[in-house]
Amino acid sequence: MTYPTHLAKRFPRLPDIAATAPVARRIEHSEVHHGLTLTDPYHWLKDQGYPEVNDEPVLDYLNAENDYYQTFLASHKPLVETLFAEYKGRVDPTDVSVPFTKHGYEYRYEYLAEGDYRTLIRKNLANGGEQVYLDQPALAKGQDYFVLGDYDISPDNNHMAYSLDTKGDERYTIYFKDLRTGKISDVKFDNTSGDVLFVNNGQGIVYGQLHADRWATKSINYYDTVTQQITVLQTEANDEFSLGFSSTSDEQFLLIYSGTNDVTEISAVNLEDVTRPVFPLVSREQGFNAQIDHAHGQFYILTNDTHVNSRLAAVSSAQPDYAKWQTLLEGSDTQYLKSLQTFNFGVVLHLSRNALEAIAVMPYDEQPMYDVDFAETVYDVSLGTNPEFDTATLRVNYESMITPMQVIDIDVATQTQTIRKQQAIPSGYTPSDYVTERIMAPARDGAQIPISIVYHKSFKPDGTAPLLLYAYGAYGVSMSPNFSTTRLSLLDRGFAFAIAHTRGGDEMGYQWYLDGKMEKRQNAFNDFVDVAQHLVDKQYTHAGNISIMGASAGGKMMGAAITMAPNMWRSVILDVPFVDVLNTMLDASLPLTPPEWSEWGNPISDKTAFETILSYSPYEQIQVREYPPMMVTGGLNDPRVTYWEPAKWTAKMRHRKTDKNLLVMRMNMSAGHFANSGRYGRLLDIAEEYAFILTAHGINQ
Repeated sequence: MTYPTHLAKRFPRLPDIAATAPVARRIEHSEVHHGLTLTDPYHWLKDQGYPEVNDEPVLDYLNAENDYYQTFLASHKPLVETLFAEYKGRVDPTDVSVPFTKHGYEYRYEYLAEGDYRTLIRKNLANGGEQVYLDQPALAKGQDYFVLGDYDISPDNNHMAYSLDTKGDERYTIYFKDLRTGKISDVKFDNTSGDVLFVNNGQGIVYGQLHADRWATKSINYYDTVTQQITVLQTEANDEFSLGFSSTSDEQFLLIYSGTNDVTEISAVNLEDVTRPVFPLVSREQGFNAQIDHAHGQFYILTNDTHVNSRLAAVSSAQPDYAKWQTLLEGSDTQYLKSLQTFNFGVVLHLSRNALEAIAVMPYDEQPMYDVDFAETVYDVSLGTNPEFDTATLRVNYESMITPMQVIDIDVATQTQTIRKQQAIPSGYTPSDYVTERIMAPARDGAQIPISIVYHKSFKPDGTAPLLLYAYGAYGVSMSPNFSTTRLSLLDRGFAFAIAHTRGGDEMGYQWYLDGKMEKRQNAFNDFVDVAQHLVDKQYTHAGNISIMGASAGGKMMGAAITMAPNMWRSVILDVPFVDVLNTMLDASLPLTPPEWSEWGNPISDKTAFETILSYSPYEQIQVREYPPMMVTGGLNDPRVTYWEPAKWTAKMRHRKTDKNLLVMRMNMSAGHFANSGRYGRLLDIAEEYAFILTAHGINQ
């Protein structure tokens, strides 16, 4: 369904600025696929030397767009500064984490006042001595971008391995530090996935080595710190499969994964000697997904082999044949088993029912499984940091759209809950000033789409208020009804905020995900537009007074929504948007293309997949017509959504749109998919985006 103009109230649009917008040159380029010629005059924006980007015309265009964006920003600087000040006022400048214990030490992080990065500190529980084991502020000094990927500490507590990304391209460098002397080794490994794990009683580490020419893991390696020898543990010849690894919670086994979105292959080897041959647990030929952990001589498995929402099974680690798997918890149409973690006391499950998250504990002693109870009806809960296998306490993170993050410790014997930390809002916050609710919207095919909504208690559902609608809807990722300090600045200015839990996510179970991918991808886009219409029908807002926002695959949804119902939206934020879907899926040389075929289809070999993607790919669907004001973002070093996708979208949209509504692009020239890396840098990014939205709604302070 396309909503016609007369259904949308004609609000004044955010006009273009006085400066001349950049005009990207058009260079003829065409390709023929399945008998159809595709023309793409902006193909040249992909630097042929990628991942290096040195082509001067490309850089000139990106810089021109940034200059144009800065011109827009200059006239709205007071609003950006006001928002940024509000955000900073809600941040605890000297935030300290709840400590966790591991191998005789207590670990925590601290922020220095005005600091962007955490200082990592540990305390020896035997003598009380404290040590800064990683000074991130010092390491980040002078870097435009800085992210700690992962770290691990040897079982004897004397050595540390950690990984850093200083470009945003997610190609991490691994370093080694002697925690007794503070000395950093001359040995380092560049171009890794970032994950590190001490094995062989601390004699070496396991890590993922990336391909030199593409962002994909080439091999899982073992590095012996004594002999300085590298052993390749596993490689992957199929570009559609991605490699990874982890330790079981009891630190008995190394698990090596290779999989797609639909199929998982898992093998294991004892952590005491990872160079021995691995033994298989799940093969790709079996054709299902699985997650595995271990405790007390048993592997515990979540798998969708017999039910789409997964069952929980167990098998002896001495004879882990598939035929011997015993079901402990059957799959259910109303309960989706999402993940598991084993402890000495039992198996903890993260699950969802009817789009609501839950944590359940299944003791080993045949006591009944129980849910961890919470007072609110709509909330988000997840497992917290639980590194100790032998513990009587379970840590979870809890929040809702009106409840700031809480770190809660649960005594598993008594089920008593202790709030260890409540997210501080220094400038003040009263939860009772806000209201959150969950409603269901009817989709055009009869499905019921969950919507999470939050607004100030003074909000009146009379159809006059502005609303920001957010969605992701892909990869089976659920959008949690979480708390946001930045969102408060919208709610306090009269906005309602809503999350559309469309198909493509897994909020309503794994089938919900399957019903929004491949040939059913259009369902997700339909759901989003139908949710917007339902919010209008229920008078949360009015057509034409809705701003929409999505990132990455959610940016693709925004692109589709703009095409389907351009007059519904007051403004649109497309963050690192995956909008050039067809051209990306046709380019097998890109590192993420083969693994993505299991999500969208392979348009190279499959004509039906080609036609399906062509029918919704936002870049191909840009028409000569009016569009709402748009802000587009990208990162030059982004390996997930390459920089040329938002750049090409912006260039083509400028050429084809017939309106005078504002279109700007912010291309971060020193970051990747996740934009600015520091805690305040991220807040500034959001302040600029919310200033765009507020300005589009005529709110300038």
